[in-house]
Amino acid sequence: MCDILNTINCPQDLKELPRERFQDLAAEIREFLIQSVSQTGGHLAPNLGIVELTLALHRVYDSPRDKIVWDVGHQCYVHKLITGRRDRFGTLRQTGGISGFPKRDESEHDSFGAGHGSTSISAALGMAVARDRQGGSNRVIAVIGDGAMTGGLAMEGLNQAGHIGTDLTVVLNDNGMSISPNVGGVARSLHRLRYDRGYRRAKEHLKGLVTQYDPLGVGSTVLEVLGRVKDGARHLVLPGTLFEAFGLDYIGPVDGHDIEELLRTFELVHDLPGPILVHVHTEKGKGYRPAESNAERFHGVQPFDVETGETAPPSGPGRPYTEIFAEALIELAAEDERIVAITAAMGPGTGLMGFAEAYPDRFFDVGMAEQHAVTFAAGLAAAGLRPVVAIYSTFLQRAYDEVIHDVCLQGLPVTFCLDRAGIVGADGPTHHGVYDLSYMRHFPELVLMAPSDDLEMRDMLMTALCHDGPAAIRYPRSASPGVPIDRPMQVLPIGSARVAREGRDCTLLSIGGLLQEALGAAEILGKQEIQAEVIDARFAKPLDLNTIRESVLKTGVLVTVEENALQGGFGSGVLEMLESAHVSKLVAHRLGLPDIFVEHGDTASLRRRFGLDAASIADVALAHLPGRL
Repeated sequence: MCDILNTINCPQDLKELPRERFQDLAAEIREFLIQSVSQTGGHLAPNLGIVELTLALHRVYDSPRDKIVWDVGHQCYVHKLITGRRDRFGTLRQTGGISGFPKRDESEHDSFGAGHGSTSISAALGMAVARDRQGGSNRVIAVIGDGAMTGGLAMEGLNQAGHIGTDLTVVLNDNGMSISPNVGGVARSLHRLRYDRGYRRAKEHLKGLVTQYDPLGVGSTVLEVLGRVKDGARHLVLPGTLFEAFGLDYIGPVDGHDIEELLRTFELVHDLPGPILVHVHTEKGKGYRPAESNAERFHGVQPFDVETGETAPPSGPGRPYTEIFAEALIELAAEDERIVAITAAMGPGTGLMGFAEAYPDRFFDVGMAEQHAVTFAAGLAAAGLRPVVAIYSTFLQRAYDEVIHDVCLQGLPVTFCLDRAGIVGADGPTHHGVYDLSYMRHFPELVLMAPSDDLEMRDMLMTALCHDGPAAIRYPRSASPGVPIDRPMQVLPIGSARVAREGRDCTLLSIGGLLQEALGAAEILGKQEIQAEVIDARFAKPLDLNTIRESVLKTGVLVTVEENALQGGFGSGVLEMLESAHVSKLVAHRLGLPDIFVEHGDTASLRRRFGLDAASIADVALAHLPGRL
């Protein structure tokens, strides 16, 4: 039953709700989220942990006039529920439905879009400065997790916020995790603030003194909160906090599941001047036992059984490419002690936890800091090691300059393993890995590969680690075709394609996971007595001029197929190469993703929409055959 939740259609309804009913509302929201996300999938654990905090913010502040900026964005479900999107929640992350992240064009309450981490403080500070210049008086609140606080961008935002000194509230939602447990100096400092008994005893003693003497006559509650701003007791335990060093007044820690404490804190902070950081301690997965006991697995989850918490096994004939990569890396590391693995707070997602268990001293989680991950890897490589940076394709965008300047320019043997390449489905435009072929293809010195099956995934990893220079492998989230692993890994000749199916009438040139669609298209064409030659490019850089040229000179018709942006992508590279080789008598068509941000939705339906399924590829090839134009 959602008797209270069904009456909340906008933040104003919260302001009219009696305070004593907020805890019941929080319980209803948790039950709603568990039931709804079990059907759609999504980011469950982060949202179960932020229920009371979200309610308190919307009770005290006046959205959309006051701007609440969510970091990463995967903790915005409660925000969406109480800002008019409850009735559409069953469409979450579905084709045509609401996004799993804040979207400015979805609601006036979504003040800033986010799907990557560490952006909220910088964005909120920009809004606060714009408010000041325009003579406004609204409040701006950045909500950032402790995981995102490990990103350098967050530190840069804090630095300027303290320097400018404008009115800005940063709410640190501290649950001790991003996706993997948090690492580093920031995490250790927050842990001490959360759990140091001496600090807590000293703070309670100071609270008692304030209540006893109340010298200003303004009430012990006000003095309690104001006392936290410059809490001398805290300095007995942790001399000089990180946040005060940046120039922000610090308040906390606050119990993130005590709605009354949250409301009192934000009511008093609301009118305090200058940049303030409110440290809120929450529990990821709060209220659902499977998520509480395994917050990592329930950070982002596929549809699941509410009673057991179990998800359905992944569909497809084979295993996830992530799993194949992880096993191959462990095998290779057993033979070469120089191999080390690096993740940016995505150990489970990139499949590296098995490696971490097997080789704990050769595994490095650097936190949500992709730029650092790449340059750290460059330093390791410069000193003689063979680092493997496992990272989602969309997140490597954040380290574009480091890949060029620190790795490629110096020709260092760093291997980038780009998981979630191509269309990823429900997470949508912030997570689709559809730009890596374009933004990496023009890096000098880099070898760029994409496997089409289980064996190629393994061979490419070995090829990259045996290559004396930078290399990248991009592979999808989906399951592999299930090709039996019946031989040891082998080194591929750099830049070599393979003919997957011989033909004479047209050439279908595929890169990566779309090879099966290209082969399916060839089957469809074969039923019309059209013999399509299918080539598995394997390498986006360097390209196999001889194999491709020989095929297109024979067929005269070329269709390139890639799950990447068409602008500057694989197909563009093929045409550039053929032009340089003076291959001119050719009918060519490139299939890929157009110049738009691809929305969220089912991967298969998105492929059909953009003509990347077997039937669509066959139709395009048929339309370009001589006599059929």
